[in-house]
Amino acid sequence: MRFALSEDQTMLRDAARDLLRGECSPERLREAWAGDGRIPGLWKTLADNGLLGVCAPESVGGLELGMVELCLVLEEAGYVALPEPLLEVAAVTVPHLGSDPRLCDVVTGERLILVAQGEPLLCADDADEILGGSLEEAVHSVDESRRLRATTGALTSLHGVVGAAAILAGLGRRMLDMAVEYASVRRQFGKPIGSFQAVQHHLVDARLALEFVGPVVTRAAWALDHPEDTDLDELPAAAHAAMAKSLASDAALLAARKALQVHGAIGYTTEYDLHLFMKRTWALAHTFGTSDAHRADLARHLTRNHA
Repeated sequence: MRFALSEDQTMLRDAARDLLRGECSPERLREAWAGDGRIPGLWKTLADNGLLGVCAPESVGGLELGMVELCLVLEEAGYVALPEPLLEVAAVTVPHLGSDPRLCDVVTGERLILVAQGEPLLCADDADEILGGSLEEAVHSVDESRRLRATTGALTSLHGVVGAAAILAGLGRRMLDMAVEYASVRRQFGKPIGSFQAVQHHLVDARLALEFVGPVVTRAAWALDHPEDTDLDELPAAAHAAMAKSLASDAALLAARKALQVHGAIGYTTEYDLHLFMKRTWALAHTFGTSDAHRADLARHLTRNHA
């Protein structure tokens, strides 16, 4: 496989970036926190721009692309901490429905269909239909833009796992960018704090961790798009998904911690935007499986593969 983006992939990523950064500013995100957890009109905008149906067939209005392309979009969604259920629909519902006639209404944003997986489900109260399980009580999240319901169900969506990893990569990148910017303008002893070696070490640690995430997420997405590609590692897509989610969770959590350390006291205040991205990271790192759970799964795959 090639890790370099094609021209079409670059155009898709850049279009998603421009749209999401224009429509999901920190100001609008704060309004979502204070309201019902969503940004009015944004879901239809995402649908009109094809982002709900990146992996859906052209016959239902989708782009008929793959998980590699969807992860490019989801990383940009992570960068802005998008509060809409894009991951739950584009990466879980769309593959689950397959060729189901209802997929057309999902792609156009006319119906919100979600899949229960036995863990808290985002925007469940807004859903027209819940597949694979039933809803239970409301669940509180540290990220107050996430309106959650506990669910029954036993489905494990590898697409959801890999998509969550892509979002975490975007969140980590945003927090690192915020820390770098703050370090360049915050001054102590007459110079920017970014010139101090201790601060540089924090930033480099986060940058290195995040750099390793991208190729692993892309490899996992490729494995889902090309199940016939056995490759030399002979590992199944589930193993690659476990690697991607565990690595992305750890890297994003590290970026959150390092960004907070660089910001100091201001990073603890809710008036400053950093907490919007840290809290989304804390929440998503424990969604679609924790690092420990995925590492245990990966160990089982490796043991089985080399037995």
